[in-house]
Amino acid sequence: MSRISAACGAVLGIVPCIMRLIDLSQPIFHECPNCPVHPKVKVELGATHEKDGWQLEMITLASHTGSHVDAPLHKIAGGASLDEVPLQRFVGPAVIADLRGIGPNTPITREHLEPKLKHPLRNTIVLLNTGWGERRQSDQAWLHDSPFLSPAGAEWLVAQQINGVGIDHYSIGGSRNPDNARTHEILLGAGVWIVEELRFSPEAMAAKQPATLWCLPVNMRGFSGTFCRPVLAVE
Repeated sequence: MSRISAACGAVLGIVPCIMRLIDLSQPIFHECPNCPVHPKVKVELGATHEKDGWQLEMITLASHTGSHVDAPLHKIAGGASLDEVPLQRFVGPAVIADLRGIGPNTPITREHLEPKLKHPLRNTIVLLNTGWGERRQSDQAWLHDSPFLSPAGAEWLVAQQINGVGIDHYSIGGSRNPDNARTHEILLGAGVWIVEELRFSPEAMAAKQPATLWCLPVNMRGFSGTFCRPVLAVE
């Protein structure tokens, strides 16, 4: 968490606002856990202070690694690539559905979501906290048995006219779920962008909702998705 004094209003004699930035991202590092069908993350030093007088890291990984955003192109042939989605879409009011305690391989449906989402959802970003972000490790349960958003759950969220949706696992559609592609297609086909691999701290769960989410992806031309740094900005 960091604190920022916003000076934009100072020239007008307005007391600057104070924002807390609550990090929702998962770190990327050498051989960090990731989707098992992706290559292992590889980090090497391309230059060192001892040898070269400066330091440079070389990294090899899939673009859907760590906290990342999916664009329509990820699952829809001919869909928009990430750089074709307006940047302002990735900033907005977010609400968190507290689904902690949900069992392995459980499809998340309307029946799970509706009681947890009391705020008006139109134009919001819905974040699904299953608790599995805390289990990020290379064991079989984390890799293969996460809860996931079902196609029916995706359709219900689309009907609420949300802007985006996120989850604390590497795939919102699950790893062993045969309907994984369908969940993605329902969301992305309706213009709902997806952020995956979140991590919800106690501070994030205690924040007043809705809170402003900043989820700006790296500007990768023609990509189906790429890394981002999701943060909640709380006054």
